[in-house]
Amino acid sequence: MKVTQEKLPASQIGLSIEIPAEKSQQTYDQVIQKLTRTMNVPGFRKGKVPRQILLQRLGAVQVKAAALEELIQTGITEAIEQEAIQAIGQPQLRSSFEELIAQYEPGKALHFLAAVDVQPEVNLTQYTGLQVKAEEVKYKPEKVDQLIAEQQSEMATLIPVEGRAAALGDVAIVDFKGYLAQEGEEEPQAIAGASADDFQLELQQERFIPGFIDGIVGMQPGETKEVAAQFPEDYPQPDVAGRAAVFTVTLKELKEKELPELNDDFAQEVSEFQTLNELRSSLEERFRAEAERQTKANKEKALIDELVKHLEVDLPETLIEKEVNAMLTQAAVQLSQQGIDVKKLFTQESVAKLRENSRPEAIERLRSALALQEVARRESITVENSEVEAKAKEILAQYSNEDIDVKRLREVVEEDLLREKITRWLEEHNTIELLPEGSLSASEAEASTEDEPVAATTTDVAASDRPASTDSTEEIEAS
Repeated sequence: MKVTQEKLPASQIGLSIEIPAEKSQQTYDQVIQKLTRTMNVPGFRKGKVPRQILLQRLGAVQVKAAALEELIQTGITEAIEQEAIQAIGQPQLRSSFEELIAQYEPGKALHFLAAVDVQPEVNLTQYTGLQVKAEEVKYKPEKVDQLIAEQQSEMATLIPVEGRAAALGDVAIVDFKGYLAQEGEEEPQAIAGASADDFQLELQQERFIPGFIDGIVGMQPGETKEVAAQFPEDYPQPDVAGRAAVFTVTLKELKEKELPELNDDFAQEVSEFQTLNELRSSLEERFRAEAERQTKANKEKALIDELVKHLEVDLPETLIEKEVNAMLTQAAVQLSQQGIDVKKLFTQESVAKLRENSRPEAIERLRSALALQEVARRESITVENSEVEAKAKEILAQYSNEDIDVKRLREVVEEDLLREKITRWLEEHNTIELLPEGSLSASEAEASTEDEPVAATTTDVAASDRPASTDSTEEIEAS
């Protein structure tokens, strides 16, 4: 079999394949024999159908197409083996199948074009002497006080209030129903899910859409009023995002918080610690470690981002698709663990959109991984089996009651240890300038915004009323 190679874009090898005449005839005859053994024709025993009758019944084109498919499949497989090509993914036919059918004559040589993805050639033009900047995250003592204050608020006793109007910080029991504001005399349109009875909420402005809390502040218990509010432009429900709304609100009860005393009893109530000092010390240690982890992550990201700028690689579609699949699978598993019905969420249309949106991140992740792998290859950075086993045993001991795929665990551990060694090597051979937190980006402000729930419909509002911060009892107990 004659095979000629050529390099194509996107890390593909083009193959020009010529099937010998005898192979062309042999495959055609074998296909006819196979069809003869399986086809039922009245008046003939199975396996005894004459070739001419078979061709009349099936049609010469259909038989040629079946033979052609066999020739192409075996031809590509044998060509890859013959040329010792390290192929990844499924080969592709570059010739037109319809044109091949028209040209194909059993007993004559068959020529067609194919392509196959291969591992990309990686060229890293520089990976030492890089100068990068990263934000240094410092420990903030006030985070300890903030977390304890939030938990103190959650542990508060609610005392009924009489003789005054609602004020910020109170806890209100309300009935509400929301409508989209309409122009003219149009009938108000009820907002799906935006209603609740005996709903308890803490009067904190930052936790609800603009106008909702302001409208309740100043109401007297037993009073009903219309409250104007405005959904933000970036509200997650597209049908109400950016639109004005009116809520009919009845204030049924009003309560204020009586905070528990911050003492050893409080510490024992919200954590495994016996004293308040022990709780504070643990939280301080936790937030210091968290600041160090964030700084380390910032340094690593800055190094890799700069490293990738010096990477030259043509990514094959096979690797991109594989990475996209891995990302979607990971997202599905996480959503499933949260109790979300993934089958309903991942429709054919939504998956197609997710795949499209995931491509840029998949490409970025692949480029980062290939750049790090190239550094490891050039500098002979490896991980010993003993290191992997020791770390895997440590993790298994922590999760002894859970069903863990040990083989996959070892793979992940090896990947993490290798990445850690590579980034440590890069830190030692490049220069990182640490800058104050927030000086390079607005990531901290964006993160705090994401942590704040926006509430107005039952989906959002009717969840248990809790502080805007994501820190909670579980976080204190986990410390």
